[in-house]
Amino acid sequence: MDKIGRNDRCPCGSGRKYKHCCAGRDEAGRQAKLTANRSGQITLSGEIAKIQAGAREKSAMVREVGVFILFATAMGDAWLLEMSDCDAIQIATAGQPLDPQIEENSETIAINWSHAFAVKNKTLTLTAYADRAVLAITDAPSQTIAAALRRLSRRFSDEQLRQVHVSATDPV
Repeated sequence: MDKIGRNDRCPCGSGRKYKHCCAGRDEAGRQAKLTANRSGQITLSGEIAKIQAGAREKSAMVREVGVFILFATAMGDAWLLEMSDCDAIQIATAGQPLDPQIEENSETIAINWSHAFAVKNKTLTLTAYADRAVLAITDAPSQTIAAALRRLSRRFSDEQLRQVHVSATDPV
């Protein structure tokens, strides 16, 4: 099949140039296909489901998505970490997936974070926002998380990291 040039006669038989006839409809069809293909894009909720599946199988794993680090331990616990403000939320415990409060759409992700995290002396510690209780996760892949944090801090500028968080009063 020959490629149709924009200034060629339209193959539909109208006698008009392709750019003034069916080109717009064909472009709309291509855009619809692109939109359908985008549905296969990586989403945070999709990555959470993968980590929860790993936790259910008691399989240790770590994944990075944008400014997020997700991990599961061999004990079946899983956490979602956000590197710009060191926020964390548990997404599985003892192999059982939890239902974290996350709202995700194509432009924003809203998460009700429950903990702050830090990696010090090869140990991941979590501090609960509610009661300031500190939890050390001894089987967390702390070195892998620390390496991911270093990688992400090189990948994103300080300005980009400041734009990660939008308060309810900021214009979107």
